[in-house]
Amino acid sequence: MSAIDLPGLGPSPARRTALRRRIRLLVAATITYNVIEAAVAITAGAAASSAALIGFGLDSVVEVASAAAVAWQFSAADHEKREKAALRVIAISFFALAAYVTAGAVRALLGAGEAEHSTPGLVLAALSLMIMPFLSWAQRHAGRELGSASAVADSKQTLLCTYLSGVLLAGLALNSLFGWAWADPIAALVIAAVAVKEGREAWRGDACCAVPAPSGPACADDCCSSDRQGPA
Repeated sequence: MSAIDLPGLGPSPARRTALRRRIRLLVAATITYNVIEAAVAITAGAAASSAALIGFGLDSVVEVASAAAVAWQFSAADHEKREKAALRVIAISFFALAAYVTAGAVRALLGAGEAEHSTPGLVLAALSLMIMPFLSWAQRHAGRELGSASAVADSKQTLLCTYLSGVLLAGLALNSLFGWAWADPIAALVIAAVAVKEGREAWRGDACCAVPAPSGPACADDCCSSDRQGPA
């Protein structure tokens, strides 16, 4: 009986162990990719004076901190006790990213320096658009089944990287093709705005819904049902 996942009661002990192991592996993969992403983005951004590219690299640093917080949480047998602290780390990381990127974008808009073309930045943004959606979906799916708000919050941060990759790619492409230097700091401000939103949700613990209690309400959003459909 213990090996069966009963509807509405959450996963069995064996399934929970497997889910925790899967989350640790996904966190390790996310950390590895984001360390590489951060190094390339920040280096390329500094060379091209791109606030958006530097902000994207810093977002990767924040994702590493977020993933590390989740890894720390799941290193304990009773990981639920570390849930709130992990969510706080994730939220503060978002806020710090937003503040830094906003400052850089405003400076760029005021004429502190125009962004130049960046081939490494364009390639990096395109790669992230392909890689990040799968990592985010896999961790979100496991986190919701396990009922972990911090794992879901970290998966949303990974999904944020997908959105930011698209914003970054658009900003870099517009600047490269048409010489619209203002597109770069505008893209950076979009990155900052999304980071603030995600930070507020992580701070409140609004990491979307996990497995509901047997007598609890159904999900208030559509994220749980979309889990069954695979990554977008």
